[in-house]
Amino acid sequence: MTDLAPDIHIPAGTCVAIVAPGGYAPDEAAVGRGIALLEAQGCKVKSYYDHAARHQRFGATDAGRAAHIQEAAADPEVQIVIALRGSYGMSRILPVLNYRALAASGKLFVGYSDITALHLALLTQTRAAGFAGPMLCGDFGAETPSAMTMNSFWRTVTQPTQTIRVAETGNPTLKTSGMLWGGNLAMIVHLLGTPYFPEVDGGILFVEDVNEHPYRVERMLLQLEHAGVLGRQRAVLLGDFSNYRLSDYDNGYNFEQMLAYARQHLSAPLLTGLPFGHIPDRVTLPVGAHADLQSDDKGFVLELSGYPTLRASL
Repeated sequence: MTDLAPDIHIPAGTCVAIVAPGGYAPDEAAVGRGIALLEAQGCKVKSYYDHAARHQRFGATDAGRAAHIQEAAADPEVQIVIALRGSYGMSRILPVLNYRALAASGKLFVGYSDITALHLALLTQTRAAGFAGPMLCGDFGAETPSAMTMNSFWRTVTQPTQTIRVAETGNPTLKTSGMLWGGNLAMIVHLLGTPYFPEVDGGILFVEDVNEHPYRVERMLLQLEHAGVLGRQRAVLLGDFSNYRLSDYDNGYNFEQMLAYARQHLSAPLLTGLPFGHIPDRVTLPVGAHADLQSDDKGFVLELSGYPTLRASL
């Protein structure tokens, strides 16, 4: 069991639902480990995922996955709804979800990567917040769960404010505030021009991605720039961008070269070093929260408030 920090107190009777909006569990044992860790942390777990009900590359049929989200939201005992994993599949069920019912349920919807689509759809349709945070298989169900990820998650969902301090050189000097929003960069760009893309003015956008070459990251950032999105943001926080492969053809064009170009050509200031992405040690970020950001060449401080918590939902 991963021990939690002394300042974290999970309310007795906390009930967590597990849903699979996207892919199925590649390692069924991770499901059991994740549920066992949640129970060891004092939670009651209701799993809507049935490994035998896998459909193609998905955790269930489209109709089944959508129904599980709605059923978890309708269950009065459930407070937190955590995604099994990301992969792909959220996009297929966006049109059939009842966002008003999801928002009215008061549940805390947690996940990242492909789950970015659910968070942004909720924000667009109802202004309800979601939590870009850990998922069952890769985090709670990891063979060695990250203490940093666990502590950040439980602090965020049980405490009304959070402060994230990042030591990172090379960032601009900046003091600003706005709505925190974002998630996986590919999913954000994927939603442009749809009813699920939020129109945020004066926001602080956070992005991350995995397996995306620097030129693809640049291309997606430029798409947001050309669409007028970045020109309306106060800042863009870059999380982790990893697991890509450079080749001889790149001729020196790496992530640092891409970043230098982006900082010269994008409307919003770019800050690096946010500990968020497809990495073991990751902060939980409430999508739709108020954020105060202060940055200089030594790093930045991100103060978060104005988001729902587990104590409030209880």
